[in-house]
Amino acid sequence: MTGRITIDLFTTLDGVAQAPGGPDEDPSNGFPYGGWQAPLPDDVVGRAVGDGIAAMDALVLGRRTYDIFASYWPKHVDNPIGRRFAEIPKYVASRSPLELTWEGTTQLKGDAAAAVAALRDTHDDIHVIGSIDFVQTLLAAGAYDELKLWVHPVVLGRGKKVFPDGAAPANLRLIEPPLTGGTVVQLRYAPDGLPRTGEMEPPSDD
Repeated sequence: MTGRITIDLFTTLDGVAQAPGGPDEDPSNGFPYGGWQAPLPDDVVGRAVGDGIAAMDALVLGRRTYDIFASYWPKHVDNPIGRRFAEIPKYVASRSPLELTWEGTTQLKGDAAAAVAALRDTHDDIHVIGSIDFVQTLLAAGAYDELKLWVHPVVLGRGKKVFPDGAAPANLRLIEPPLTGGTVVQLRYAPDGLPRTGEMEPPSDD
C-alpha cells in the first residue's frame, strides 16, 4: 500500500492560515482576526470539503488543532463530518505527553514528518487539516503528496502564513483547474522539485 498525504488549509490572499475558525482558535502573537473565514461561505467549496472528509481514511492533526477537534467533534457525531471522524483513525503530532480523550487517537512521537510519511504504508487517503505550525514542518520536509488551499478573498497583513519568510524553496504544480462557487477558490498542488530559473524572452512580433 502506498497512500497519499493531503494537506488541507484555509488561507487568505496574503497566505495567512492562522485561526480561520474562531477567535479562540489560535490567538498567539496577539493575532486579532480569529474567525476570519466565517463571513465568507461558499456552498460549492463547502461540498468539496465534505467530499474530501468522506473519502479520507486517516486524519492527522497538530496539538492545538487536535485539542479543538477533540473537544467539539465527539459531541457532534450526528453531523456527517463528526460521524466520519469518529469512524477513522486519528493521529496527533506532539512531543509532549497527551491525554488522548478522543477515541481512536494515536500520538505520533519522534520525527513528526517521518512518522506521517510512514502512514502511507497503512492508509490510502491521509489528510492533515489545519495545524499550520505542524504543516510547516511537513512542507519543509516535503512529507506530503498534495497541498490543497482554500483561498478566501481577504487580506489580513499579519498572522501565521502557509509559506513564511525562510520557507524551504520548492516548486509546486497545479494538478487540476481551480474550483470556486464564487467566493472561495480551491487550488490543488503537488510538489514539483526545486525552483528553476531562467531568463524571460521578449514578446514575439509575429
